[in-house]
Amino acid sequence: MKLEDNNIFEQEVEGLIRDINTSYGYDFSGYSRASIYRRVKRFLTNKNLNSMRDLKIAVFSDPFYFESFLQEITVNVTEMFRDPAFFLSLRKNVLPILSTYPHIKIWDAGCSTGEELFSLAILLQEEGLLERTRIYATDINQKVLKKAKEGIFPANQLAASTSGYYASGGKKEFTSYYISNYGNLKFNSSLIKNVIFYPHNLATDSSFNEFHLILCRNVLIYFTSELQEKVFSLFNGSQVRLGYLALGKKETLSMSEASKSYNIIDKENRIYRKTS
Repeated sequence: MKLEDNNIFEQEVEGLIRDINTSYGYDFSGYSRASIYRRVKRFLTNKNLNSMRDLKIAVFSDPFYFESFLQEITVNVTEMFRDPAFFLSLRKNVLPILSTYPHIKIWDAGCSTGEELFSLAILLQEEGLLERTRIYATDINQKVLKKAKEGIFPANQLAASTSGYYASGGKKEFTSYYISNYGNLKFNSSLIKNVIFYPHNLATDSSFNEFHLILCRNVLIYFTSELQEKVFSLFNGSQVRLGYLALGKKETLSMSEASKSYNIIDKENRIYRKTS
């Protein structure tokens, strides 16, 4: 693509982003432009669309088509017990402290299709905390929230999930948490009986509760630094005194103004604790 063509494409994407915000209320202005441009190009190719004009017509004339576009633009790369060292650290360094509370509230922000959510629920159950824990699982994409509720994941993920489970300190047979069904794994619905699912946009929506632990892993890397600061402020205002914040391995508070409000619990696995 020539430079002038690339400039035109980027201008058209910016117009699309503004129109989506106006028509659907989704604000992508704070998302990394490199990621947005790359994903729009891929969507055009995958859908055999010849121009941005064709994309705009489809997106604004068909809400179901827009949902498909939203699925591509928002990032939903996840797996069970991803980075097992993180879950092991959570088990050893955070859950024993949370166990001192009579009731526990956790926010899984950007929960995607639910693999992290079920991993967290398994840890809580094994540490005897699931019954007194309320988890709020949110995502900008309602389609992936619906999938998360189902708790059905491809069986081809089983080897990695099983390995991650035991590496994270798993105490039981992993097979006790699911049944196999037509190439999929259906996880026990009892794991999420205390979970509230609902859409939440980190870019535009406000705080809605106070939490003992907030997980937002591998989401902020797709945000601009300005939006990251806004989200860190949102999290800070959404935590109880001495609450915990967990980020992804490529995300950090160290360069943020919000770092003044936290102590590092596990630098390698990006676990922080609010200081007051």
